[in-house]
Amino acid sequence: MEIITKPKSVLKKFMDVRSRSEEICKPLEIEDYVVQPIVDVSPPKWHLGHTTWFFETFILLPNFPSYEVFDPQYNFVFNSYYETIGARVIRTDRGNLSRPSVSDVYRYRKYVDEKMTEFLNSYHMNDAILPILELGLNHEQQHQELLITDIKYILGHNPLFPAYKKEIKENQNISGEKRMLHFSEGIYEIGFDAPAFCFDNEMGKHKVYLNDFAISDHLVTNGEYLEFMEAGGYSDFKYWHADGWNWVKENDAQSPLYWHKIDGKWMHYTLSGLQEVDPDEELCHINFYEASAYAAWRGMRLPTEQEWEAASSCFSWGKRWEWTNSAYLPYPGFKKEAGAVGEYNGKFMVNQMVLRGASVATPPGHSRHTYRNFFQPELKWQFSGIRLAK
Repeated sequence: MEIITKPKSVLKKFMDVRSRSEEICKPLEIEDYVVQPIVDVSPPKWHLGHTTWFFETFILLPNFPSYEVFDPQYNFVFNSYYETIGARVIRTDRGNLSRPSVSDVYRYRKYVDEKMTEFLNSYHMNDAILPILELGLNHEQQHQELLITDIKYILGHNPLFPAYKKEIKENQNISGEKRMLHFSEGIYEIGFDAPAFCFDNEMGKHKVYLNDFAISDHLVTNGEYLEFMEAGGYSDFKYWHADGWNWVKENDAQSPLYWHKIDGKWMHYTLSGLQEVDPDEELCHINFYEASAYAAWRGMRLPTEQEWEAASSCFSWGKRWEWTNSAYLPYPGFKKEAGAVGEYNGKFMVNQMVLRGASVATPPGHSRHTYRNFFQPELKWQFSGIRLAK
């Protein structure tokens, strides 16, 4: 996202981002807004409320003297993980919130948007507030991606497999010769250093030494992963990390998320409904354990995040979040911000693996080659895929 500076561009960017969240939810029925099938999936209603709470809590309350809180209980309902801000509904209980109603949440959004418009047009708005405003907009864009992935999980676990949108396209065929791109050993620069927005975990451009490596110019396809499945990949421990093998056994894992064997054919749920698996499409909804096992079966490995970034200008990326073989750790010189904002990334730098790139669910203008996504290795409800390296 480019840095916003002028009042009119600030307000336009704010309204554009806010309206897109509601546009994502337009195809939903009221009942869809409240469902929480698993702890990692939040109800769409909660996403809409939480992103609104961010602007109310971090911009309006501390900076707009005339602002009156829409509902004092909403800080408890829509706080996500900010210990600094106070008590909150535990994550597993978000789906139990039949109240506030969906209409209440939309009224909340309208109220805060109107107050933000007043604030942004007032003398209270100044350059010192721009960084937290930009963080809030990028935070909402993150939740727009989560909205799409969570909606897919909600509808994809409905026994009727209802379509989110019939005309939506989330997959594409991979054609052409697949090549391994070779890079020589040497010193490469990693990290963000530009006059634009980035998250704090990308900052601190630094040099790394990489040995010779090769990386694929294509993502793994459904057909290629089917070969792994049909060769008994899920039943042979030697390809898996110990934790991964435990995950396979505990979950009776046999396929990517949303895949179903129906009448002898592999089908998978997509945002446009249940479809037959196309072997030429890019593989999706794979966790780190599966990605690593597949790479081992192929006699290769996953790239490190440093290798991925160093090579990223030489291949097409952005359709799938790509697992790397790098643990989510701070860059040299990383420091957490003071206060609640400091809880945004640094507190999660443990027990998670880095994904690079972007996905078909990523909002326009929200991706860059330094972006560091991160999830626990067993999770696969994001639009995640595999790029091989050696």
